[in-house]
Amino acid sequence: MAAHNELGKWGEDHAEEFLRRKGYVILERDWHSGHRDIDIIALDGIELVFVEVKTRRNRMFSDPEAAVDFRKIRNLKLAANHYVKYRRMDYDVRFDIVTVVGLMDEEPEIDHIESAF
Repeated sequence: MAAHNELGKWGEDHAEEFLRRKGYVILERDWHSGHRDIDIIALDGIELVFVEVKTRRNRMFSDPEAAVDFRKIRNLKLAANHYVKYRRMDYDVRFDIVTVVGLMDEEPEIDHIESAF
């Protein structure tokens, strides 16, 4: 596996554990709708939460959440719409971003942006 893919999986693992500790119920990881994907799908009480995880080694060039641009948001919303219809879910929906910054041999810095878009 390429180094950036390993870092991404490491970040998603930490994001999932972080959300579980906050009481979220994880329903899916890396769910695909065609070429679109959703990193984490979870329940937070009565809300269905679609989570985009952005992992970076550092913040040298930009904040990780800056990578969630218009195109990514559009694709997430399309994939989320497909998921809700496919699973026949009837929940309020929210989109969050979890950023994970650090190296794989250390404890990462994790930020959670609820209702990011």
